[in-house]
Amino acid sequence: MDFPHVDLPVDIIAWTDVTEDILSVYKQPCRLGACIFALCLEGALKVSINLMDTEVRQGDFIVLLPGSIIQFYGQEGKIRLGFIGFSEHCHTGVDIMPPTPATYPELAENPVVHINDPLVVSYLEDYFALVGRITTGPYPPDTRMARGILNNLLYTTTRMYARLKLGTGRIRSRGEEICHRLVQLVFEHYTHERRAQYYADLMGITLQHLSTTVKQVTGRGVLDIIAHVVLVDVKTKLKSTNMTIQEIAYSLGFPNASFFGKYFKRHVGMTPQEYRNS
Repeated sequence: MDFPHVDLPVDIIAWTDVTEDILSVYKQPCRLGACIFALCLEGALKVSINLMDTEVRQGDFIVLLPGSIIQFYGQEGKIRLGFIGFSEHCHTGVDIMPPTPATYPELAENPVVHINDPLVVSYLEDYFALVGRITTGPYPPDTRMARGILNNLLYTTTRMYARLKLGTGRIRSRGEEICHRLVQLVFEHYTHERRAQYYADLMGITLQHLSTTVKQVTGRGVLDIIAHVVLVDVKTKLKSTNMTIQEIAYSLGFPNASFFGKYFKRHVGMTPQEYRNS
């Protein structure tokens, strides 16, 4: 399915009082261009993240990576969230993946985690409030400052996820195990391999079984998942480095700049140079 694309109108937006009125914009499923961090401060809400139903309760920390499919469809009592969001223009200038190669798949698979330590919750609430005051103050952050805040949040989130024992309270289904392993392998090999058959062979299962399972669990194709990881890296390099198009192509295992340009345009709708200049 092709979901409506939702982005933020400015580089960074931060609030500590997001209610159901604001969340109503997500009542229809949409794909995020933005990168979003949120903290549930009050109540409970029911959401779908990447086509998986999830309940978010007080003390839960939410990380929505670019490309996430989200939908808000229910609540229990009054809800209030802290929220910091970064637009696509902002986060494509930040090297999201290399600083967190081991954590990125965990962020993708565990977008909602519960924080048991009240001191950590208090710290996060204060941090969200501080960023909220900065963004609405007399000297609102420019793009460079917004990217600095994003880098800080990514670093903090990486450390927090490293301390959490994710997945210990729940047994994954066989299908979820296959998807989890696929994502891990893609992050290990995407710089030189983009064939779905390659990953099926690594996992010791047929391509048909891999494709059917991934589609049932995530709603996306295997090539869509591979392309998403590749394009996050490409967009980052285009916006935050001085690498030439050819250098980027070679760094990701494309045989030449022409083939790379066709691949990028097929998925993004513009050439790499057009994206860099946009």
